[in-house]
Amino acid sequence: MSANTLPITAIVTAHKRTAQTLITLKAIRSCDPTPNEIIVHIDQNQRECAEAISRSCPTVKTLVSTDHIGPGGSRNTLITAASNDIVASFDDDSYPIDAPYFARALELFKRFPEASIICASLYHPGEDLQADISSAEWCADFTGGACIYKRRAFLATQGYVPLAIAYGMEESDLALRLHAQGGRILRTTWLRVFHDTSLDRHADPEITRNSIANLALLAYLRYPPTLWPLGMFQCANRVWWLATHGRWRGIGQGLLMIPSHLRAHARYKMRISHSSIRSYLALRRAPSQQTF
Repeated sequence: MSANTLPITAIVTAHKRTAQTLITLKAIRSCDPTPNEIIVHIDQNQRECAEAISRSCPTVKTLVSTDHIGPGGSRNTLITAASNDIVASFDDDSYPIDAPYFARALELFKRFPEASIICASLYHPGEDLQADISSAEWCADFTGGACIYKRRAFLATQGYVPLAIAYGMEESDLALRLHAQGGRILRTTWLRVFHDTSLDRHADPEITRNSIANLALLAYLRYPPTLWPLGMFQCANRVWWLATHGRWRGIGQGLLMIPSHLRAHARYKMRISHSSIRSYLALRRAPSQQTF
């Protein structure tokens, strides 16, 4: 790793995509300056991936779980293991676009010390790349594969609920709990991340199924009973969107799995006040623009 480093930990969640993971690590290590610590978590005991990383990037730390704990569980492990308070997060197929990514991340935390998470602008293949201008906004949500955490703020939330397939739950749940604790999320165009994946995979029936059940889980774990009708409406709205976009496969299974899904994760229940949920939803509708 270059001597020109910064006190930032870069974390990467990996599973079976070894080649993409190595591309991501190369992009992180090509930044200038680089983070002084890089840690990869390999899910579900994928030893071949861990061995390939050790051969190609011997200074990168690797952690391996035997169970399938999903991206949220992986990030819990990685952030707990990080040596720095600023932790830049990537998926195995997402990486910085700009060389000064990590220097800019530290600068943003200096300019916005109240930020708990800073979220980069995320780009997918075929999308037009917008200029990396100095603009930002306080917002409600973030993307786990394109953000920078303040470690102590993350740990105060008790982290993610470890779901193997977390669509509809992962970041929304953490953002809601962070908001209830007074944490703030800053989204900026000054940081840019490329996500080298096709969104067509979201049509997979397994993702459809879990996206419905996870919305029900979010409402069950976090909403007070007076707001459960809101959770039911959110689930119904998801089903309607899936149906109108031709994603029928998985809808029935998603609805049927809700009772067992709630029982399996009931130990994570931590209800949030009515007022905090309302203010979170209001911020989601109307982010607050910032200049710097």
